[in-house]
Amino acid sequence: MDYSSVFVCLMGMGTVFFGLICLIVLTEGMSLLIGRKKAAAPASPPAPVQEQPISPEMVAAVSAAIAEDLGTDLRGIRIISMKKL
Repeated sequence: MDYSSVFVCLMGMGTVFFGLICLIVLTEGMSLLIGRKKAAAPASPPAPVQEQPISPEMVAAVSAAIAEDLGTDLRGIRIISMKKL
């Protein structure tokens, strides 16, 4: 039996999409099943974060890295503020 290349391509793509749809349905079903059994615990308030001042060495290192990336001199850039993430 000789199949055309279009038929083989469509059957392959159909099989892949059918498999992906089955995976989506199964994962959604599992998340619903697990979500019902798990009770949401009340969230505790976050602890206050003490901010540490940024050292001059850190400012110098960041300035040098930015100047190197931009290909300019250190005097060509000006950092207005820095905040740790």
